Amino acid sequence: MLQLSSYVAAEIGLHARAAAVFVRAVNETGLPVTIRKPGGVAVDARSLLEVMTEDFGHGCPVVLEVAQEALSGDQTPLSAKDALVALSAVLEAGQAR
Repeated sequence: MLQLSSYVAAEIGLHARAAAVFVRAVNETGLPVTIRKPGGVAVDARSLLEVMTEDFGHGCPVVLEVAQEALSGDQTPLSAKDALVALSAVLEAGQAR
């Protein structure tokens, strides 16, 4: 399992616009990324409804994950890790306010 810890910087958390920006970025990677609170249950980060329902608030620590066995085609563990770093940057930038 490839994973990366991050946090939600958007003042409103992952709701409405912030969640849409994040989910769009996840879908652009083409990877089956999940997001969860530390110790929590993972939800599909490609699903706006699942992300918004989980209530990731401002400052909430999160874990982004991709199962290595889910990689396909030209996807490598390194490219998946790079994608997780980019997604973390989206979360931590708080750009979707």
